[in-house]
Amino acid sequence: MKKNGLNRRGFIQQAGLAFAGLTAGATLLPNIATAGETPLHNPSKKRALRIAHMTDVHVQPEGAAPKGLALALQSVQSLADKPDIIFNGGDSIMDALSKSKSRVQEQWKVWHGIFKEECSLPVVNCIGNHDVWAWSKPVKGAKQDRLYGKQWAIDEFQISNRYYSFDKAGWHFIVLDSTFHHGFGYIAQLGDEQMEWLKADLEKTPATTPVCVLSHIPILSATTFFDGDNEKSGDWKIPGAWMHIDARPIKNLFYQHKNVKVCLSGHIHLQDSLEYLGVKYLCNGAVSGAWWGGNNQEFPPAFAVVDLFEDGSVESQFIPYKWQ
Repeated sequence: MKKNGLNRRGFIQQAGLAFAGLTAGATLLPNIATAGETPLHNPSKKRALRIAHMTDVHVQPEGAAPKGLALALQSVQSLADKPDIIFNGGDSIMDALSKSKSRVQEQWKVWHGIFKEECSLPVVNCIGNHDVWAWSKPVKGAKQDRLYGKQWAIDEFQISNRYYSFDKAGWHFIVLDSTFHHGFGYIAQLGDEQMEWLKADLEKTPATTPVCVLSHIPILSATTFFDGDNEKSGDWKIPGAWMHIDARPIKNLFYQHKNVKVCLSGHIHLQDSLEYLGVKYLCNGAVSGAWWGGNNQEFPPAFAVVDLFEDGSVESQFIPYKWQ
């Protein structure tokens, strides 16, 4: 995925050089706008839950990442209308796909240290592709290690499985695993086992209960058109690692279950909001912006606040926070 001449993997591998260019005394400043301070919704509607959707943090020990994550958490919790819960959309650490065990341990240590120090809200976690260990580059002994692949992230997040569901505040929540092993990397796909589980989960959810879906990679998004020079061949080419390659059967399933109201995602580090067949698809940018290198195209480091209402309606606001 091209980023100023680098593909996505190349960008991550060379990120350390970029961070070296950030001054050690860089100051991170809170967003001075009043975004999120004023209720978005019609007062006649009753809100069930307010979510802070924070995705693509890409934390690591170096550079602006630790201070930036701390600031993002402070910004979320300083809103006058404070969220009830944080949904972490994945890619929590900078990269585990191609890193040694010791390097991955360092990144998770930073993640937990900052959340312990800065976060007082409950957190729902979703696995991102960069949270998966040793899929993209051979790491000695990794395949024989119980932590290989997604098990490490499952342990760090203390979740029962790589995908799961739960009920809260009158809504049903489904957390999907978007990352399907493909060659020396991944593709955005549920796979047969997870798809059958999703069908069964929706079938047993009462039709009167609204459903919110959280995935790392977008099921459907317009941002994928602009994440690279995808039209340079004279035709649009959207790789299956950027948006769910099984989006068609997923949208068909959602069409059968009209109580599916909203799907939250990240991965692309760009933001959009679209609606298709009655479902809102919100791709909510990145806490890290351009991997802690400033804005990613037009989009600064940010999080989203998503309001879910008792009547099944959804409202969302994209909230940048400033750092220098």
